[in-house]
Amino acid sequence: MHARETFNMKKLLMPLAICLFFACSSGDHDKDSVEMAKEENNIKDSSSANAGEFTEDYNFAVEAASGSRMEVQLGQYAVQNAGSAAVKQFGQMMVNDHTKADSMLTEIARVKGIVIPSAPGDDHQKHIDELTKKKGAEFDKAYIDMMVDDHEEDIKKFEDEAKNGKNEDIKAFANQNLPVLRKHLDAAKKIKDGLK
Repeated sequence: MHARETFNMKKLLMPLAICLFFACSSGDHDKDSVEMAKEENNIKDSSSANAGEFTEDYNFAVEAASGSRMEVQLGQYAVQNAGSAAVKQFGQMMVNDHTKADSMLTEIARVKGIVIPSAPGDDHQKHIDELTKKKGAEFDKAYIDMMVDDHEEDIKKFEDEAKNGKNEDIKAFANQNLPVLRKHLDAAKKIKDGLK
């Protein structure tokens, strides 16, 4: 019975080990980078002294990193393909501010040993794929509409982390970036009104 239990345990652990091995590989494009990062962090966090204490913080960091990378890519696309000068300027602001935020989060992740995705997750990638099919005025409207919705959602998540986070560094990151996100939302709303 003991030998059989050991065999079954090996059968259970082998796919997990394989999954973790491939999750670390940047060449694995079939899996959602956000989900892979969350899985790795959850395994690390569950084996720490205070098991599970920082799971929500780590999940927030993963989502924030994915979101920042989407903002940078879409901002770069906006600079090249927007029809409106205001949308191009907004796109450049996204590139500048979210590159800075991404650098901050990458450094926190490095120091804390947190895994964050190197590319946007599937949900964020869908937005990139949809919007980069458009150009000019059609892109401007779709992009700014999405930026308003996205920043409203992000502000709620950042406010929650700033208020309820347990990891002091990630909590401070959220708090520090809230004014930037609010500035982005205000700018996007003004542009949206002007595009009507």
